[in-house]
Amino acid sequence: MVTRTETRTRGMCWRHLPMAAMVATAAVFGGPAVAQEAIRIGSLHDQTGPFADTSGPGWVDSAKMAIEDFGGTVLGKKIELLSVDDRNNADHSLATVRGWLDNDGVKAILSGSNSPITLATVGLAKDRETPIMIAGAGISSLTGAACTPYSIQYAWDTYAMPRAAVEETMRKGAKSWFLITWNTGFGNVIEADVKKFVEKGGGQFLGSVKHPLNNADFSSYLLQAQASKAEVIAFGNPGADFVNAMKQAKEFGLTKGGQKLVSLTESISFFQALGLDATQGLLLSTPFYWDRDDDSRAWSKRYMERNRGRAPNLLQSGAYSAMTHYLSAVKAAGTTDGKAVAAKMRELPINDFQMKNVKVRADGQAMRDYYLFEVKAPAESKGQYDLYKQIGTVAANQVWKAEAESECALLKK
Repeated sequence: MVTRTETRTRGMCWRHLPMAAMVATAAVFGGPAVAQEAIRIGSLHDQTGPFADTSGPGWVDSAKMAIEDFGGTVLGKKIELLSVDDRNNADHSLATVRGWLDNDGVKAILSGSNSPITLATVGLAKDRETPIMIAGAGISSLTGAACTPYSIQYAWDTYAMPRAAVEETMRKGAKSWFLITWNTGFGNVIEADVKKFVEKGGGQFLGSVKHPLNNADFSSYLLQAQASKAEVIAFGNPGADFVNAMKQAKEFGLTKGGQKLVSLTESISFFQALGLDATQGLLLSTPFYWDRDDDSRAWSKRYMERNRGRAPNLLQSGAYSAMTHYLSAVKAAGTTDGKAVAAKMRELPINDFQMKNVKVRADGQAMRDYYLFEVKAPAESKGQYDLYKQIGTVAANQVWKAEAESECALLKK
């Protein structure tokens, strides 16, 4: 396997590594590959911005693990991973993907980018008949109105994760809700879905406040949430914003009045950074936790050995599953032709350490189960990443949007 990366440091950027660096990298992964003999896959994700902690180097490590576990070759050709920082910029990302497809012979795209970038990239991939594996962005329209025959969603979305968290929490008796989320299209979708789930369950949606990305001061938003007297304060703002909001929520003593905190997005790095003192008792839903079962633990141990001891999160584990599924489809189809491989990916169930015989629906949704977790108290934890305890399971057909509700034209055929 050969890898290439784009690095951005102090305002400078390089599209590709220098040849000497490429040769050195190739040597690590089995010797230099001749360009025309390589099957190239482009990985687009945040390496230096606000989502670098949830994707970043760990995302690349996971994709590399998948390639290595597959044997480093498929159809007799070496597998080459091109990894580029999306810079959280759609124009840059689209230019990168066009360059991949026009000049670099890239056969598939592994996307860990945010929702606006992924929506734009999915459109380009469809036009070029190129498979795109989504394990980062979560906006539900990716398997709804924006679905394509070439895109598959492996990890989470703004419908399933809030639904699992809201419905399971309401079953435990919490009926009134207040939401803090982003002032973006993502936040609008989260708000609409949470309101629907709460009211459908017979609860009260008491309101919401929205804040800009990369916000520093959450005091006014937290005070509004506290004043609402809602039983549950839900957070729909992943990344650094969630970390900052939770730090300040502890300072305000938000839970001392009996209000319950629920995260509608999830990455274990959020909770590890915050510590159990600040997050104990918080509820969250996710389809992946590194310590959930024996298979997840075994894979995560290998991941942690190569990633400075850091536990994998939902997106990083999703990159492994997406890459493995694509390579399996290439092998089964006997070709890298985008249309043939994309069709084969919908035929083949996903089977790996975290998904067992998971089918891909016509809209591109990997139909996997979800789990409800509670963050442990410090006294319950036995290690740095021993953070969650499972308190519920939500079957795939009870968490993802039903076909009858979907706006995906592929489900209407």
